[in-house]
Amino acid sequence: MDSIVFLSMNPSSFLIRRGIMSTTELYVVTGATGRTGSAAANTLLNAGKRVRVVVRDESQGDTWAALGAEVAVADFTNHFSLCKAFSDADGAYIVSPPQYSSEKLFSQAEAMARSIADAATNAKLPKLVALSSIGAEQPNGTGWIAMNRMLEESLSSTGIPVTLLRAAYFMENWGALVKIAVEQRQLPSFLSPLDEKFPMIATADIGRIAAETLCENWEGVRIIDLEGPARYSPNDIAEYLSLKFGEAIQPASLPESDWALSIAGQGFSSAAISGFIEMTQGINSGHIAFHNRSNVKRRTGSVKLNAVIDALAVE
Repeated sequence: MDSIVFLSMNPSSFLIRRGIMSTTELYVVTGATGRTGSAAANTLLNAGKRVRVVVRDESQGDTWAALGAEVAVADFTNHFSLCKAFSDADGAYIVSPPQYSSEKLFSQAEAMARSIADAATNAKLPKLVALSSIGAEQPNGTGWIAMNRMLEESLSSTGIPVTLLRAAYFMENWGALVKIAVEQRQLPSFLSPLDEKFPMIATADIGRIAAETLCENWEGVRIIDLEGPARYSPNDIAEYLSLKFGEAIQPASLPESDWALSIAGQGFSSAAISGFIEMTQGINSGHIAFHNRSNVKRRTGSVKLNAVIDALAVE
C-alpha cells in the first residue's frame, strides 16, 4: 500500500506519495503528464530505477503511483515545494512548461527558470538533464525558443553538471494539420518551402534519450542536439498520407499573413502568437537550425515520422 509523507506544514503545497521502494538510484522527472516526461519516466522505471514524478495536482500522479513511482506535488513557481521534490535525488529531468495563454509568458518562463535553478542548487542535485530546443544558442529572432534559452542560462549558471537537450521540431506538432489533411485532403503547412527537409524528432525518442542521458556521468555543461532517423519535408508527409489513405493529399503552404488567424482561438495569448510567428519564420529562413559545432554532440532517435503520423491520424 502507498503511504503519504508530508514534508511541510502546509500539506497542500507539497507532498510525496511513496510507491515501491528500492535501493537503486532515484531520478526526478518533471513534466510527467506530457509526452517527453512520460516517456522518460517509463524508460527509467523499465530500467529498474526509482522514479519520482513531479505533478501540479495529486490526482495526476495516480497512474504513476500504480506503476511504482513516487509522486511529488509541486509548482515551478514555489521554490520550497520544488526543492523538496528534488531532495535526495540522484538527478532530475527538467521540462519547463510554457504558459501560452499568458501575455507574460516570457517573463514567467524566466521566473520559473530561476526558481528551478535555485531549487536544484539548494537541493544539491548531482546532475540535471533539461529539454531545450534547436536554435536556443541564438540570442534573438527565435520566438518561443527564447524561453528555452532562459532555462539553459539559469541551469548553466548553477555549477551543477547539466546536459541541455536541444531537440529538433517535434513530429507531434503535425497533429492538428494531419487531422485537417484527413478531413479535407489537403495538408496545410507552416513550414516552407514544401520540398525542404527539416530535422524532426518524436517525443518518445526525446524522453527515452533524456532518461538514458540522466543515467550517465559528465562534468560541466554538455549540449546534445537531438533529431530523428531522417529529415522530412511537408511534401514527404503529404505523400505518405496519400499512400496511407489511397487518395491524393496536396501540401499547401500557409501564407504568413494567415498564421495568426490559423492558431487564434486555441488559447494562445497575443504574445504567444507573436512568438510562434517569429519562431516559425526563423525555422523557415534557416536562422533556427542545427549547425556543426565541435562542442555539441548529436544523438539520433529511432522513431520514424510514419509511425507518429499513424498515431496522430487516429487520436
